[in-house]
Amino acid sequence: MELNLSGKSILITGGSKGIGEAAAEVFAREGASVIHVTARSGDLLEGLKARIESAHDCTVFTHALDLTDVAERDNLIAATIDVDILVNNAGAIPSGSLDVVDDEAWRAGWELKVFGYINMCRSFYKHMANRGHGVIINNIGNSGENPDIDYIAGSSGNASLMAFSLALGGRSMDHGVRVVAVNPGPIDTGRMEKMLKQRAKSMLGDEGRWQELLARFPGGRGGTAEEVGDLIVFLASERAGFISGCVMTIDGGITARRSVV
Repeated sequence: MELNLSGKSILITGGSKGIGEAAAEVFAREGASVIHVTARSGDLLEGLKARIESAHDCTVFTHALDLTDVAERDNLIAATIDVDILVNNAGAIPSGSLDVVDDEAWRAGWELKVFGYINMCRSFYKHMANRGHGVIINNIGNSGENPDIDYIAGSSGNASLMAFSLALGGRSMDHGVRVVAVNPGPIDTGRMEKMLKQRAKSMLGDEGRWQELLARFPGGRGGTAEEVGDLIVFLASERAGFISGCVMTIDGGITARRSVV
């Protein structure tokens, strides 16, 4: 399927690893011309740039920065404001129950992810609407659909971002802009392993038994970053031109089961 991404420019936050890294590689594979990637780790970004530019006719610009730093964020926005596609992906809200996640950790997690997404959308949406075209993809997480006491800060934050994306995307096509949320379930990265170890400790009394919990997942596995990257790139493409104001869940059916593990 031709996604018609030639000539398109993209900004991906949190692009040095995991889903952000995978999405960058898929955009390049599918013909995007310019990709901006951000993360705190400059070394990882430079490695991604080298891999993409050696394999594809695509220019990659790296931005090593902390998106919670207002000056650094504003400089990034000024340098990338004309991109065609924004993928908000930076941020990981800490796991734990109400008595585990203290106020400082809760606020820090929301500052980067919840308010980070909102602030990026505020700037880019206005510019996209003024020029009459653009796409915003908010990569959120399926815990917003599956409230979880052991991920209460993340469940609450993700639910907020879902509502935000629905509200913005419901009217955005009136201005030529599409806004779509993506809700991955457990994805096979180091973060998933950390989560499963916490669950194994509380459920089985031994974090070393975390792999036993994989049997409870659809197909006995977590998703892959590449699978989510493929979905993000499709949704950002012209082939998804009438998709806006909705949440696309990619979790193998976990949400339909009404369970987390």
